[in-house]
Amino acid sequence: MSPALKALLHGFIDYAGIYPPAKLPIETAVTNYDTYQNGEYAWMLHWLVVGVNELEHVPVAFDGSLSVLAEADNSRAASMETKGVIQADRPVYCEVGANNLACLDRIKQTGCFAKIRTGGLVPDAIPAPQAVANFILACAERRLPFKATAGLHHPLRSLQSLTYEADSPKAVMHGFINVLMAAAFAWHGKKDIEPIIAETDPKAFVFDERAHFRDISLSVSEIEDARRNFIHTVGSCSFEEPIYDLQKLGLF
Repeated sequence: MSPALKALLHGFIDYAGIYPPAKLPIETAVTNYDTYQNGEYAWMLHWLVVGVNELEHVPVAFDGSLSVLAEADNSRAASMETKGVIQADRPVYCEVGANNLACLDRIKQTGCFAKIRTGGLVPDAIPAPQAVANFILACAERRLPFKATAGLHHPLRSLQSLTYEADSPKAVMHGFINVLMAAAFAWHGKKDIEPIIAETDPKAFVFDERAHFRDISLSVSEIEDARRNFIHTVGSCSFEEPIYDLQKLGLF
């Protein structure tokens, strides 16, 4: 694998197997996470995402590796995911509507981070590329780290089924490579990132000693900087599907 792609994808998935469309039992999600932690692609894995009500079913051995959805701090968590601003002894990612950026200043002032939902189970839940780009740029201007979640199972923006049901609706879903690359460029000062979010051509992205989008590129150190300080993770209810799609694209 190229150094640039490995830097882009290192520790980028927060595994959220209990949430739609996977909707796995918590016991299955915990078993999967344990397997992934010891597998070939463990370097891509970050936290296990659970709700506060599921914690009683999560062994204490996973404490410190959990991202917990709750509206109050929890000592078992490595990070929290909330709807509102809270005080906590660990990182807090506050969900922000893609078209409601007015709260970013308060999030920044309180020391929390931001969170954007980039998909859902119906087409209307998917924000437009412009809205995602505006959110990323607003966070970059404030030097405010964030995570993205929902609808980011696939590397590149493409037409996909929104659930795993046979009669699932389809829609054009955002790609995690698009979002990661757009965020990395925004962190380093590029303003025109909507074309990166909207890109559907795999050939537009090339990874070697640098990460390229068409005629612009970033070094490994620039990518590592953006991943460490800006775009922290991507929530996904599947860990295997992103790997499979990357393999289909010939990137692994």
